[in-house]
Amino acid sequence: MDIVWLEHAWSRDTTKVGGKGASMGRLADGYTVPPAFNLTVDAFNRWGEYRHSDDDPPDDLLEAISDAYARLGTLCGTDDPAVAVRSSAVDEDGSDNSFAGQHDTYLNVKGVDAVTRAVIRCWASLDGEVAMDYRRQSGLSVDNAVMAVVVQQMVKSDVSGVAFSANPITGDLGQVVINSSWGLGESVVSGTVTPDTYTIDKAGGIIISAQIANKAKMTIPKGDGAEEVDVPRIMREQPSMSDSQALEVSRLAESLEQRESHPVDVEWAFYQDTLYLLQCRPITTLG
Repeated sequence: MDIVWLEHAWSRDTTKVGGKGASMGRLADGYTVPPAFNLTVDAFNRWGEYRHSDDDPPDDLLEAISDAYARLGTLCGTDDPAVAVRSSAVDEDGSDNSFAGQHDTYLNVKGVDAVTRAVIRCWASLDGEVAMDYRRQSGLSVDNAVMAVVVQQMVKSDVSGVAFSANPITGDLGQVVINSSWGLGESVVSGTVTPDTYTIDKAGGIIISAQIANKAKMTIPKGDGAEEVDVPRIMREQPSMSDSQALEVSRLAESLEQRESHPVDVEWAFYQDTLYLLQCRPITTLG
């Protein structure tokens, strides 16, 4: 099968939909995960016959992407839903290798032609020099690598960030550490903004510390993509979320840690006071 939705059994199988896709497939039934479909490894392998030529993928594969995007639009209540198109390599987001930032992601993509182009670019990023170097340094195969792609409804977040269900600096398993900032999470993940940092004690369910940064930049949806812009001065030194929101994110990270049976690194977003789970992977830096 070329395309499967989150509720399909394949969407819980890393060998079919990669690490990122399988994580969302496992967690979609218990958490607020935006609707999505996966282009499977089968689809990648079919495209692979054309990857080193100027030819387009097979017509029936292009039609399948178009049909899935139309169905996603129905779920989102619009003809041209904005989506995030994310790489999901089979050995990505594992317990040993996160591949964070090694493959391409495209945000706020609209229209079937743009989505198709973004999917192909995600597939092509598997062959990128940076990703290949990462594979070699990690002792992973460079000859038989395969990739799935996740196409997911875009959350136009008011505030977003990452949460660690164990302190990634000290290794303290009794603490949750949250980084948050305005807008989309790309600025936090890419390191172009100094985020607010909340440290929360799991046992007491209390905020131990809240370090509020001067958040100069944020990423926002713009046109058919995303753009990093200046944060309005009045917002730069304001907390990006309330204490109650920070505790809600902490509870999400703790719940995911219990469900996955290991400490987790979580990407999350608030939009209109609803907390969304965008990504969950093992923390690979605890040692």
